Amino acid sequence: MKKLIAAVSLTLIALPLAACGGNGDDKLAGQVEKAAENRADALEDMADNLEDKAEQVRETGEDRAHAIDAADVNAHAMSDQQKAEIIANEAAAVR
Repeated sequence: MKKLIAAVSLTLIALPLAACGGNGDDKLAGQVEKAAENRADALEDMADNLEDKAEQVRETGEDRAHAIDAADVNAHAMSDQQKAEIIANEAAAVR
């Protein structure tokens, strides 16, 4: 009877250990998932920063366009090269 109780007790103790695998794969899987979450969060932060930067570029472009319009520049008297230089300079300034 003592042997039977000992065998049943040993089985009951070993059963939870067998259920978790005992290979450490749960911990490794958790670490992989956490690393992926951290990377995804970093990408989302970068995307948010790029959206903010894009909005700044748009606003700066609009402000400069309004300034050119308010200055009443005679674009008809300008050569295509002069116009292209202004556009290139403005595009470089808003980056």
